Amino acid sequence: MHSFGYRANAMLTFSITILALMCAMASVSDNFNSPSPTSEVQVLNINWFQKKPDGDDEVSLTLNISANLESLFTWNTKQVFVFLAAEYQTPKNALNQVSLWDGIIPSKEHAKYWIHTTNKYRFIDQGSNLRGKNFNLTLHWHVMPKTGKMFADKIVMTGFRLPQAYR
Repeated sequence: MHSFGYRANAMLTFSITILALMCAMASVSDNFNSPSPTSEVQVLNINWFQKKPDGDDEVSLTLNISANLESLFTWNTKQVFVFLAAEYQTPKNALNQVSLWDGIIPSKEHAKYWIHTTNKYRFIDQGSNLRGKNFNLTLHWHVMPKTGKMFADKIVMTGFRLPQAYR
């Protein structure tokens, strides 16, 4: 006859194997989801555009951010981290990214939203490169699953321009 320790070890090993198999199946099932999120950002006002005493450009924007990220949620989604970034080029760098706003969406019920806000984080360029600069606003998201690997993507919105003169 088998001892209690042997039977407990066999039962624990079997349980952990089944749990690992279920986690793997949950992770693989996310590959069949093809999300189609939508987003729109409007720059309502440039509150100020100034040159700081240290020579850096600083901008404050009033924004309307609307998005429908419900399609990112599956039964395996724990939460979604979202952030809005301004992206532009300078002679020194091919890509500059400045985070303007971020948020955590805890459930599908909160994944469709509309926000009227000013930039949460300062929009500063190290130098005087922002006057008359074209920039994109990009909504990035990171899907954090209950099990499996994280997934990230973005929507790029083009056609934004800063003024030639400081205000």
